[in-house]
Amino acid sequence: MINIAICDDEKYISDKVKKLALDFFHRKNVKIKISQFGSGEELLRYNKSIDILFLDIQMDGIDGMETARKLRSQNYKGYLIFITVLKEMVFQAFEVQAYDYLVKPIEEEYFDKKMERLFASMQNANEANLLVQKGYESNIISFDDIIFCEIIDRKIYLHLKLGEVVDYYDRIENLETKLDGRFFKCHRSYLINLSYLKSYKNGMAYMINDQTIPVSRLRSKEFSSVVLKYMKERRV
Repeated sequence: MINIAICDDEKYISDKVKKLALDFFHRKNVKIKISQFGSGEELLRYNKSIDILFLDIQMDGIDGMETARKLRSQNYKGYLIFITVLKEMVFQAFEVQAYDYLVKPIEEEYFDKKMERLFASMQNANEANLLVQKGYESNIISFDDIIFCEIIDRKIYLHLKLGEVVDYYDRIENLETKLDGRFFKCHRSYLINLSYLKSYKNGMAYMINDQTIPVSRLRSKEFSSVVLKYMKERRV
C-alpha cells in the first residue's frame, strides 16, 4: 500500500491530481490510499504516514514551502512533489529536498511521465522498501512498517505496525536477500525487525505489538550478539 497525500487549496486541482494518481497506479496494479488536505495547517495536523506528498506551493495561510520545511524538521522522509503555476518557484525546493514538481495546468501525459520516473525510483533506489507481488497486484511496503515476517506452508505473512497482515507466496530465503540488517532470522519460520524488539527472555523475542516470537537454540547466541551490536549502532 502506498499512502498518498494531496495538499492544495484549490479543490478542483486536488481532485484532478487524485484522479490522475488513481488511474496511474491502477494501471500498475499497485494499491494506494489518498488523503486530501485544503491547507498546510490541516496537513501538519495529520499524524499518519505519507509516502508521496503532492504539495501546492502557493496557498493561503502557511504556504507549501513553509509547510515542507516544517514537515522535514519533523523528520518526514517521503517523496515530496510540489505543485506550482511558476516553474521558477521550484528553485527554492532544494532546501526541502523536493523530488520533483508539477506545473499547472496538469495534463495526464505530463503527470504520467513524472510518475513513471517516481515509480522507477521507488522500485530501484536503495531504499528500505519491499516490493510484494501477489498475482497481478504489486504492493510496496516500507521496511519501517514490518514488525516481523512469518512463513507457514510456503506462504509469507508480513505483520505490519498498524495491525495489517500482508500474505503472499515466496520462500523465506528469497525474502532474506531483499531485507536489510535490521532484520534477523531468529527461527526457520521467522524474521524479526530488531527495531521493534521490546525484550528477549527465555528463548522468546517480545515484539512491540505484544506478540512473542521463538528464537531457536541454534540461533540464540548469535541473536544476543546481533541485538547488542544493532542497539550500539543505533545510538551512534
